[in-house]
Amino acid sequence: MNSPIVTIICVCYNQAKFVEEALDSAVSQTYKSIELIVIDDGSTDGSVKVIRNWISKHPETTLLINTTNLGYCKTFNKAFGISTGSYFIDLAADDILLPNRVEEGLKALTDAGRDYGVTFSDAEHVDEEGNFLWLHSRKYPHITIPSGDIYCSVIDRYFICSPTMMFSREVVEYLNGYDDTLAFEDFDFWVRASRKFKFVYSPKVLLKKRSVPKSMSKTQFRRSSAQRWSTFRVCEKIKTLNKTPEEHAALKRRLRYEIKLSLRMVDLRLVGAYFKLLREIKQS
Repeated sequence: MNSPIVTIICVCYNQAKFVEEALDSAVSQTYKSIELIVIDDGSTDGSVKVIRNWISKHPETTLLINTTNLGYCKTFNKAFGISTGSYFIDLAADDILLPNRVEEGLKALTDAGRDYGVTFSDAEHVDEEGNFLWLHSRKYPHITIPSGDIYCSVIDRYFICSPTMMFSREVVEYLNGYDDTLAFEDFDFWVRASRKFKFVYSPKVLLKKRSVPKSMSKTQFRRSSAQRWSTFRVCEKIKTLNKTPEEHAALKRRLRYEIKLSLRMVDLRLVGAYFKLLREIKQS
């Protein structure tokens, strides 16, 4: 029986310092049926030169280059368009897959059953030099992490370390890829995917997530940022996806949290938008 192909899409934008280590981790997997696609999103720091040099030693790798910066979601979708895998890992060019990441992810999804489309795991957070900082499970203990139908849970609170996810082609095709009108993908992906597919959590540490000061995750909590408005737009989507009073209750809790966060940043325009959405839900 043929082993299913797992596609690892590595998106790079100005990560020349880290991308080689990320790519090394992709080709060092214990599971060998890997398709690696590297796509540079208009880097200006010499990343392309680093990638080309690495690919000269790994010619089986596919390289795509955006001549201008398109943004993460459009860039991932572009790579997905030429992929052949049955399963996918979205690898940021500053993160590191542990050697058993693919093998463990494939086993988790296979064992869980056909209605499971996404698996995620614990992670080790490291600094720019790769030094250990903390485990994701220190802040989000295993016992608190749900599996199965997690739709209400992902509306309510954060608990998934996004780069630890591995998902089936069926999930991406159902979603029609990442929503490329958004500044970031993970919250929207969790919500839309969990509406149809079940998620399975693994308590194993399968990835090292690098903490970089200028990364998207570090810049999203800024007043009127594109990331903050993207979060609001996902909340608007949730309103249309919800089917039960419990789901609306979860969204109300999310909106109240976002209102408090926006007030702390004195982002009054966003506060007003969230209050308007909250009133609409209460009236529905």
